[in-house]
Amino acid sequence: MELVVKSVAAASVKTATLVIPVGENRKLGAVAKAIDQASEGAISAVLKRGDLAGKPGQTLLLQTLPGLKAERVLLVGSGKDEALGDRAWRKLVSSVAGVLKGLNGSDAVLALDDIAVSNRDAHYGKYRLLAETLLDGEYAFDRFKSQKAEPRALKKVTLLADKAGQADVERAVRHASAIATGMAFTRDLGNLPPNLCHPSFLAEQAKDLGKAHKALKVEVLDEKKIKDLGMGAFYAVGQGSEQPPRLIVLNYQGGRKADKPFVLVGKGITFDTGGISLKPGAGMDEMKYDMCGAASVLGTLRAVLELQLSINLVCLLACAENMPSGGATRPGDIVTTMSGQTVEILNTDAEGRLVLCDTLTYAERFKPQAVIDIATLTGACIVALGSHTSGLMGNNDDLVGQLLDAGKRADDRAWQLPLFDEYQEQLDSPFADMGNIGGPKAGTITAGCFLSRFAKAYDWAHLDIAGTAWVSGGKDKGATGRPVPLLTQYLLDRAGA
Repeated sequence: MELVVKSVAAASVKTATLVIPVGENRKLGAVAKAIDQASEGAISAVLKRGDLAGKPGQTLLLQTLPGLKAERVLLVGSGKDEALGDRAWRKLVSSVAGVLKGLNGSDAVLALDDIAVSNRDAHYGKYRLLAETLLDGEYAFDRFKSQKAEPRALKKVTLLADKAGQADVERAVRHASAIATGMAFTRDLGNLPPNLCHPSFLAEQAKDLGKAHKALKVEVLDEKKIKDLGMGAFYAVGQGSEQPPRLIVLNYQGGRKADKPFVLVGKGITFDTGGISLKPGAGMDEMKYDMCGAASVLGTLRAVLELQLSINLVCLLACAENMPSGGATRPGDIVTTMSGQTVEILNTDAEGRLVLCDTLTYAERFKPQAVIDIATLTGACIVALGSHTSGLMGNNDDLVGQLLDAGKRADDRAWQLPLFDEYQEQLDSPFADMGNIGGPKAGTITAGCFLSRFAKAYDWAHLDIAGTAWVSGGKDKGATGRPVPLLTQYLLDRAGA
């Protein structure tokens, strides 16, 4: 779908469908009044019949109104005379998109300037959320279905904005388009079956990105290099699988050569059986999503590349498959990490932190401004925060605050959890420097505590996306593309874009 921005009078546009808002109690804003006047009171006549209550997201389609060049006018309820919240705004836009998809028109014009959204400016903030909602709503994953979805007639949507705000709306659309592209890439990778999407496949995807973008350098470290680097924890996770592990390094140079890079580290467990500590069979198919941390890093990089942000960015993807076999790591094994610290593996299903800890040590060589790791790390995070909010921890309050703010602005929120020293004690082991689990209490926090021991050389934050990376079960089952909006917003802020 193509999104364009224009500054013209709504009553004068020629389009298959013109969308205008109507408030509760038949209240008409400036746009609706102009359309009503041009159509000789047709809008008022319809509203007097009580066909539209004006509640947020309610719609009424009108055909061939007099005095207009638009073939149809779609009225959408905008609620009471107060600003909508982000959720209500998204629902309204999704409602409009649902109606438009069912029509045969190839284009539509949205004249929604009269709607205010709380905590969003009238131009960039409001329209960025609108554009992301429209574009993400176009996503479909049917590559393995013999019956493909019918092509949609709607190809172009024009957003009407006042002249003073047109440049900001155009910037919002540009940013939203890049984020939606990154989210779609992330969702595709997450939704792929694990027999196809394994560590070597992700390495090929990274190489393809490198070929397409001159500012991006890609290096793939194989299992021998991982072992030679002393990454005993990382290597241990993949040793039970026939699919070899890969550490994928992507280096984007968009800033000055002297600028320290930001580093994103993604957990890329392409399938997680739990290893010898085998998971229950029910729902295990969804463990293909255990690589969504790595997928979200690649998606964020796609957005950065499309926007050509003036920053330096290093992306590290820690990819392995966690399988049980005669060569698999056992509970009770002790491994030596790249940092020299030893870990007693008490549960092989706590494998994500093992590939991440060595990758966090590897990140030191880039002398980063900040490091953020992203992982579907703990089921405990779903218990704590559900499926709406990502868990966030870190060793630097400024960095954590920047990520929290980026999440609010991107409507992709996170919530900070503590890393108090008392929790660190739960990782004590009588046989090694630490165990890889901290017992049944505060599982998300003790996982963060574990990672913090390998991130002391720089400012670091950890995003647990176990609850937000995919929708579990039902007709909407699939990868969500989160937290690409949050991460991209964080990098937009750093680049001053």
